[in-house]
This record gives sequence, structure tokens and C-alpha cells, in this order.
Amino acid sequence: MSIKSNIEYIQELKTAAAEKSGRSGSDVLLVAVTKLHGADEINEAIDAGITDIGENKVQEIMDKYEKVKPVRWHLIGHLQTNKVKYIIDKVSMIHSVDSLKLAREIDKRAAQHNLTMDILVQVNSAEEESKFGITTEETDQLILDIANQCPNIRIRGLMCIAPYEEDPNDARAYFSEVKQIYDKYAGSQEGRIDFQYLSMGMTNDFEVAIEEGSNLIRVGTAIFGYRDYRSEEK
Repeated sequence: MSIKSNIEYIQELKTAAAEKSGRSGSDVLLVAVTKLHGADEINEAIDAGITDIGENKVQEIMDKYEKVKPVRWHLIGHLQTNKVKYIIDKVSMIHSVDSLKLAREIDKRAAQHNLTMDILVQVNSAEEESKFGITTEETDQLILDIANQCPNIRIRGLMCIAPYEEDPNDARAYFSEVKQIYDKYAGSQEGRIDFQYLSMGMTNDFEVAIEEGSNLIRVGTAIFGYRDYRSEEK
């Protein structure tokens, strides 16, 4: 199947899952994850209607930025503080903020560019050691600290990566836990807290994530096919 047909199929699944939770497909943003895929493939996806792409690594954004058609870029992978300066003026949102130290660096670099950076707080609800993100218990305090200390940041919501499960239904509890935190802030605009996005769900589990309340899904493999990890830098 082509990239275009893959996107159309995902949009159908996305709409069906959204309708199960009383919403429409247009309520859920599809971010195409382009890790290890080239500019030609990304541009093909953009031509097929993709408006937002997500990259895991700063270097890939730097390598592809000038080769890709106009699109909104999302940094969805772990971000080191010393690399914030390279992408602060290129991405529309950073999904993976999991410490006040990182938020302060984002705030500092955003101020230098006279902009306000949209971020998501990454919550590791399963508390997997192999994944980044804070615990659900730590989330409220980090939100408060960022809101009080980082004037050039706007907190737009939460991001979660659930454990990979053979049966995606087994991930429901992790999504549901993050949705409960999201609901505490959604709809209220207090200073720099303006929740609009609950970023949950990838190729294996995005339908379940949508059913549990996600309104932003990050899908790569189902659009572009499997990546050649042998070409990835160590």
C-alpha cells in the first residue's frame, strides 16, 4: 500500500475510534512520526494531507528541515538540555518535557527568540524504567513549577507512551490514568496552563488511546512501514 492509502486507512480507524468515545475524527490530530524516513517520504505524506510531523531526534529535524514542505514540526523524543537551542525556533510543540531543568532551558531559549513555546508534560504512568517521563504523582507539581517559573512556555497538555502490549486493550489503564490528570486542567485557562492536547497512542495502540480520550496520536510504522534501524546512528 502507498503512503497515501495508509494515511486514508488510519484516518478511517481514527474516526471509528473517536466515534466510540462520542467525538468525531476531526477532534483527533494525526501526527506522522518520521524517524529514519527521508524528506521524499515525508513530502509524500504532506501531499496526502498530513499537517503535522513528529521527530524523535534533534539531528533529524536539523537534517530534514530545509528539505520538507511547510508543515508543523513536533519534537516527540527525549530532549537533552544542550540541544534545545537547535530546534527552539523550528518546532511548534515539544511533547517530552519531564523535568523543571529542561523546562527552564526551553524557557531561556524561547526568550532569546522572543517566542512562547508550547510543550506537553510527559507522564510515565506505567513507571517503566526504559522510558522517560514523570510519575502520575509528580505531574501536578511539575505543571505548577513550570507555570510559575517559565514565562516563555505554555503548557498545552500531557503526553504518554504506554508499554507495548500484544493486546492493546491491556494498555487502557495507563491511558485512563493520564486522562484523569488531563481532565483536571482541560478547559481552564490559567496563566500559562492552557490544556488542549492529550498525546497518547502509536501504531499499535492508537485506537484504544483514542477510546480512552486521546486527541493527538503519533503514528509512524502504519504510515511509512518499518524503519531500517541499521542506518540509525549509535
